[in-house]
Amino acid sequence: MAINADVEEWGGVGSTDPGERAWLLQSPSVDSVPPVETRDQSQSSGGVSLIGAVFIVVNAALGAGLLNFPAAFSMAGGITAGLMLQMFMLIFIITGLVILGYCSQVSNESTYQDVVRASCGKVTGVLCEIAIAVYTFGTCIAFFIVIGDQLDRLIDVARHAGDVPVWYTDRKFLICVVAVLIILPLSIPKEIGFQKYASALSVMGTWYVTIVVIIKYIWPDKEIHPAPLPTTSASWTAVFNAMPTICFGFQCHVSCVPVFDSMKKKALKSWGIVVILSMIICLFVYTGTGVCGFLTFGSNVSQDVLMSYPPDDIPVAIARAFIVICVITSYPILHFCGRAVIEGLWLRFQGEQVEVCVRREQRRRILQTLLWFVVTLVLALFIPDIGRVISLIGGLAACFIFVFPGMCLIQAKLSETDNRSASWHVLVVFGVVMITLGAFIFGLTTTNSIYQDIIS
Repeated sequence: MAINADVEEWGGVGSTDPGERAWLLQSPSVDSVPPVETRDQSQSSGGVSLIGAVFIVVNAALGAGLLNFPAAFSMAGGITAGLMLQMFMLIFIITGLVILGYCSQVSNESTYQDVVRASCGKVTGVLCEIAIAVYTFGTCIAFFIVIGDQLDRLIDVARHAGDVPVWYTDRKFLICVVAVLIILPLSIPKEIGFQKYASALSVMGTWYVTIVVIIKYIWPDKEIHPAPLPTTSASWTAVFNAMPTICFGFQCHVSCVPVFDSMKKKALKSWGIVVILSMIICLFVYTGTGVCGFLTFGSNVSQDVLMSYPPDDIPVAIARAFIVICVITSYPILHFCGRAVIEGLWLRFQGEQVEVCVRREQRRRILQTLLWFVVTLVLALFIPDIGRVISLIGGLAACFIFVFPGMCLIQAKLSETDNRSASWHVLVVFGVVMITLGAFIFGLTTTNSIYQDIIS
């Protein structure tokens, strides 16, 4: 059985809609897989259409990373360098998604970590699950920082000019109040049926932010004075500082394997169309925000572009409110994904029987949730710069985009012993290139991020 795969088996009462359960990033509690006839029946009863899959992938990609793209263009050394870097990485991003669909079809697995585990072995599967847990953990920290940034500016609107901020308008206090009163209660349940509403809010919020940034560039406010626009990067390594943001923004690979598995027509041609259309939509959103935000503020743009606008700007204030709502509803989903992976690792490590796991599930879930919540909150209170978090987890996102798909491609092709044509060798070499490039991005950006934190 899979964790939370059947509500009745856990003795709980909840939604019977499988789309509202936690199949997205679940890890198996034992090495067995669902019966083949069960999966065939579920797939034959219906599935996601091509257009529906496009919107799901777009929603999985768009998120809080949108706010950091103008700063990424500034770090890259200007619009030309930023666009070239983005287009170059987009080739591998699209290819990685297609590879994951191919490997999912070959291995007959329905989650990212299960595809990696089936293709590359148990050790690599465990490393992938640990990477997913760390990535979702870091993203939750970034979410708390975004909440603090936006609420701080929203409170500024209500303050009188020159007044000393009182204790209940303090940034750290606001984060704690929202976290304890709203996010924690949403994170404890083992079902996340509200995710379909959160998805709609997330898409609306990110698109509204993009529209506001573009309009503010076309019709700028009088009090906004852009700094000089850099035309070249400070050094050749500075270009790579923008890579974590691009990886963080376009990383939807972990979520997209279940999308491919749930499609009505599980064919690589259809999946390729879904991937290309989704990435084109994301490209327009990210490029519009990045270019217009960068041109509006120049090298003075903040890591969170909304922080560069005046606090009393009403359209921007609405954008901040949208982002806060998106992040509040997205945190429990990311936490749920990380908790499911940790739960699977724990059960597999302990080797407990399913009956024992059921009896201890609630206590273990509450303990995991509280520990995750407290640690992410404390770290967010003392890390006020979202750019530092994204630079760390963005490098890890490169592993999901380059390294693991490249390893899966190589293993899938090596298993083909009967036909090793020229295309076979090309694909193997391409897999090696993906692993090498992903390892380089991960190593360089992570090392540079740690170095910048130390000297700061």
